[in-house]
Amino acid sequence: MTARSYSRSLGSVGRNEVENLVSLFLEVHMLTRRSILAAGVLAPFTAKAQTWPSGIIKIVTPFAAGGPSDGIARIIQPGLQQRLGVTVIIENKPGASATLGAAAVAKSPPDGNTWLFTSDTFVVSPLLMTNPPFDVKRDFEPVTLVGRAPEVLCAHHAGPYRSLGDLIADANAKPETISYGTSGTGGIAHLTTVLLSQRTGMRLVHVPYRGMGPAVNDAVAGHVDLIMGSTSALGQQIEAGKLRPLVQCGAKRAASLPDVPTMIESGYAGFEAYVWFGMFAPARTLAAVVDRFYRDIAAVAREDATARQLVRAYQMDLPLFTPTELRALLDEQIRLWGAVIRDNNIKADM
Repeated sequence: MTARSYSRSLGSVGRNEVENLVSLFLEVHMLTRRSILAAGVLAPFTAKAQTWPSGIIKIVTPFAAGGPSDGIARIIQPGLQQRLGVTVIIENKPGASATLGAAAVAKSPPDGNTWLFTSDTFVVSPLLMTNPPFDVKRDFEPVTLVGRAPEVLCAHHAGPYRSLGDLIADANAKPETISYGTSGTGGIAHLTTVLLSQRTGMRLVHVPYRGMGPAVNDAVAGHVDLIMGSTSALGQQIEAGKLRPLVQCGAKRAASLPDVPTMIESGYAGFEAYVWFGMFAPARTLAAVVDRFYRDIAAVAREDATARQLVRAYQMDLPLFTPTELRALLDEQIRLWGAVIRDNNIKADM
């Protein structure tokens, strides 16, 4: 029956009632049509979920080989391969501030065979771009946060600063004379120091480097007064006594820095900043596949040998967030760093 004939059969009913019923008929018709079309589009992937995993699974990391994201992915790769019973490969696809590889994954079929393993740069880089090649929330499904390491502010081991209080007092007495190095403009270390400066009232001088290696070298040599970086990046120099940690930015003290207070302990409520590493899938990857992959990654990372290797190599904790928890983290990170970038007119250094 068409909508018109249906309307004529209701001649005894009031005009408004007829119009409402016709609108309802058309709405149900369109919803049904959309459901049928969606079912047709998703049918191959629904069928795939019944047999997943199958074929080769590719984990793309948008960084060059040898970096933390690449290293962490390669530590968990053997265990994943064993649990899944299929070949798991790591593909490095660096470029465009880690957005090249992420954009490639966003365009991949949501069949459970292509995944993205990335870092906090995943959130920050698009916030710095006028036309980012993907939308973090729209184009990806969160899987899990594997590891995170707090940012820590360090001074030269022979310098005058022994605490955050010492630094704040000197910075207020001599504004814009104390320098700090980071791995580059717009990176998480830079944004963390900008936020720290806002909260404490300090006016410091940023010295951006092309990567953490040169920044660490100059900090150890005393060419910059301070350096901000994660425990993963600065841990060896701290252990060797070449850098003196003043304050760390985790919610609680890192196991590797038991004697260093946090920003929260220092009176700055809610101040948290981490380098983090997480797994993502292309949007519309089926929840059953995402959940299975999350559980397998978590199981591998919790194995004693793997956990020890991750913690020892990168001085990080292993929160292993659920997909829902990682989605909430993304929301919080976008809000926090987006505000820092906007409020301070920070531009991409690309």
